[in-house]
Amino acid sequence: MKIGIPVYDGVDMLDVAGPFEMFDWANFDVEIVAAKPGMKRFRNRGFPFEVKTSFAECAQYDAVWVPGGDPAALTEIINDPHQTYFHFLTRQAAGAKYMCSVCEGAMLLAGSGLLDGHFATTHWAFLECFPVHFPKVKVADGHPRFVLDRNRLTGGGISAGLDEALMLITLLGGTELAREVQQNTQYYPDPPVRSAIPSTPKCPLAGIKLPAN
Repeated sequence: MKIGIPVYDGVDMLDVAGPFEMFDWANFDVEIVAAKPGMKRFRNRGFPFEVKTSFAECAQYDAVWVPGGDPAALTEIINDPHQTYFHFLTRQAAGAKYMCSVCEGAMLLAGSGLLDGHFATTHWAFLECFPVHFPKVKVADGHPRFVLDRNRLTGGGISAGLDEALMLITLLGGTELAREVQQNTQYYPDPPVRSAIPSTPKCPLAGIKLPAN
């Protein structure tokens, strides 16, 4: 199975690295791609990493995993007059088994129109962005770790990508493979603290300009 993770400057580190680790343990072929190859920086203190493959060079993926990132980076992608990121997503969606997002990456799937008519979730702080900017997306009740609606798989905030990655492994490789990955990564969450998810605030995305339907 071939998984593509389209990244950009300001992307969240765990949205990329955590699922990458899970997919690697499943022996999936994982490729990090970007509009242009070269050095990129995670949102997390500007940690640098290199991308070797461009959107134009990559093959068709079995699944595409859209990570979240800095709201300013998301706004820049959404407002891109060439719609480079969105064109990549829609091209891949024509042949992919699953189109996935984690955290605020759902804003990019939604911006491309690929979540229209689908139930979806995202980081709790961005849930209000769906009715404000992407009203055709159906917001899943509560704060699920992930939501599967047909071949659209969306995840909650950052750490939810680990649960969601196991779900995608289950879908593509079966339950036994997902269990093996869970065991090998010792993924049995038991955090030392408990807290409640805050009330959904105003959408953090400002200044985005969506094309008229």
